[in-house]
Amino acid sequence: QVQLAESGGGLVQAGGSLRLSCAASGRTFNTYNTYTMAWFRQAPGKERVIVARISWRGGSTYYPDSVKGRFTISRDNAKNTVDLQMNSLKPEDTAVYYCAAKPQFTGDYDYWGQGTQVTVSS
Repeated sequence: QVQLAESGGGLVQAGGSLRLSCAASGRTFNTYNTYTMAWFRQAPGKERVIVARISWRGGSTYYPDSVKGRFTISRDNAKNTVDLQMNSLKPEDTAVYYCAAKPQFTGDYDYWGQGTQVTVSS
């Protein structure tokens, strides 16, 4: 019902920036688009963790302490895109990053992108 396509990953020097993008499509999303969107990451040998979340209208966001002040999530519902601006990147930010979607008020993160690698060199 919802398909997510990611782009923007790559290699960056510590202190640099990257912008990840996720394009959402599908009949359900396009018709209702009342989905909470989020970005997760998973580093080698570690559990997948959330790094940013945004409500369907963009009025509410969440960031864990590990990225607060450095990462910014945004969405453009007219374009069905969700972005993650990452600044002041650190080597510990190295991970596979995933975008995910869930209904705003019910359900869980049932829809995921394929993942994109972010590598931050020291």
